[in-house]
Amino acid sequence: MTRTILLRLALPLALAAASTAPSSLVVDAMSQELQRNFQALKQKADPPPYFLSYEVTQEETYSVSGTLGAIDASTGGKSRTLDVSVRVGSPKLDNYHRVRGTGGGSEQFTTSAPITYEDSVNSIKHRLWEETDRAYRAAAQRLIRIETNTQVKVAEADTSADFSSAPAEVSLATPAKLKFDIEDWTGRVRKLSAHFAKYPAVLTSRVTVTGQAETRYFVNTEGARLEFGRPFARVFISASAKAADGADVADFETFEAEQPDGLPDDKAIQAAIDRVAKDVTALLQAPEAEPFVGPAILSGRAAGVFFHEIFGHRVEGHRQKNEDEGQTFTKSLGNKVLPEFLSVVFDPTQHAIGGEDLYGWYAYDDEGVKARPVTAVENGVLKTFLMSRSPSAGIEQSNGHGRRQPGYEVVSRQSNLIVESAKSVPERKLREMLIEEIKRQNKPYGLYFRDITSGFTMTGRAGLQAFKVIPVIVYRVYADGRPDELVRGADIVGTPLASFAKILATGDKPEVFNGYCGAESGSVPVSAVSPAILVSEIEIEKKAKANDRPPLLPEPATIEQEGKQ
Repeated sequence: MTRTILLRLALPLALAAASTAPSSLVVDAMSQELQRNFQALKQKADPPPYFLSYEVTQEETYSVSGTLGAIDASTGGKSRTLDVSVRVGSPKLDNYHRVRGTGGGSEQFTTSAPITYEDSVNSIKHRLWEETDRAYRAAAQRLIRIETNTQVKVAEADTSADFSSAPAEVSLATPAKLKFDIEDWTGRVRKLSAHFAKYPAVLTSRVTVTGQAETRYFVNTEGARLEFGRPFARVFISASAKAADGADVADFETFEAEQPDGLPDDKAIQAAIDRVAKDVTALLQAPEAEPFVGPAILSGRAAGVFFHEIFGHRVEGHRQKNEDEGQTFTKSLGNKVLPEFLSVVFDPTQHAIGGEDLYGWYAYDDEGVKARPVTAVENGVLKTFLMSRSPSAGIEQSNGHGRRQPGYEVVSRQSNLIVESAKSVPERKLREMLIEEIKRQNKPYGLYFRDITSGFTMTGRAGLQAFKVIPVIVYRVYADGRPDELVRGADIVGTPLASFAKILATGDKPEVFNGYCGAESGSVPVSAVSPAILVSEIEIEKKAKANDRPPLLPEPATIEQEGKQ
């Protein structure tokens, strides 16, 4: 009760202070409607809200995609999406509290709404009014269900509050405009994608270039007023083929930058196309991997995905509070969870590392909390979790990791995961250590995972506490001096706690993996930065395989081929 009273007393002062902040038409319209709607609901609604926030996400996106010298997709446009968060009850127990039991969980109970991308104050305010009324009704109904649930269920192990206070951040910084020349990229993609025609074994191929500028406008009843954002740019190269036994093989390469003019030139992109096409062609002839347990090296990119899947998701704060989760590390604060030579930092303030742009940076999270670096593990010891404004036992405040895709509810999520090592050796030495480990274990070979496309992990206690990571390029490494042997059809599988204990050493060159992570709050951009790691034991299983044969009809001849006949 005391915290709620303090919040209400502070509100007029916070809103008054906000009125002297720098001006933004969208933020001003949002702030005015926020104050009007909040005051009206406090006077008329039962139960009254104690907190209200608006977030508008503006996206300007352009994309060009081509295959074999022809453009097959070209899109562009601008949109805005509104998310309204209404909290009723009190910070101790409100409508965001998890409903336990069958049909409960962290289900979606509000949805986003499209809003005009024109700076029309009347249209913006009308949409805010409509969505606030809808969101309040859903919040009030859910609170009734939650209060009933708490009366008929056993006491929860974690009795921390549902919401925590946070400083009212004020910053109006219009992000850099996207510089995407769609005509120039159309010509370049046409030329670049045609390069795949040199590789007849490749069944499908694609080159896609995307430029996106994201602007977020955020206000809340604590006085936050924010306008911030960032541009993205990406080249995505992919190719696939089908082996004689029906197995699908594929490879990919990506380049990322903040602006399209930061992407590589055509020579570098063409070299990547050659690598991808040659890898796919080689995979067609490679032997199928067999189930195996033994020592391995994961390249930096592969290790980044490995840590993201098996470690990063398990230190997200909301998983420590949810009793349906496996809670791998919930009771491990202050304890050793990784080898003592490893530290893990999540730093959304880092824009680039080693000259490579990162995808997982942001200025503020989706609850208006300022981004900051978070040392989750220091010298092997777990120090904290990634936190949104939903507290968990022993950690009351957010550390700037409340994130969501528009249309989802905020939960704690990863940003830029950075693995640091005090036991790093040059790449050549790491390979020598792998050879020694193969001999020590008397294994027929070890493994080298050059690249990984994705992965997933099970964190719920009702299922298996396991993970699967999907490699694309894997080699057998022989201790007797034979050349490395490319294999196909291997997936990495395992359980997290057993896997952490088997890390022996790391390389000395960090590598970057950029991508998107999908979880409870939708898809968010993330990065994983890690040196290569040597593990004493890793398990692979055979990848699921299709039964379809390769195409029966011969591939059409190109114009160049027809001219030679």
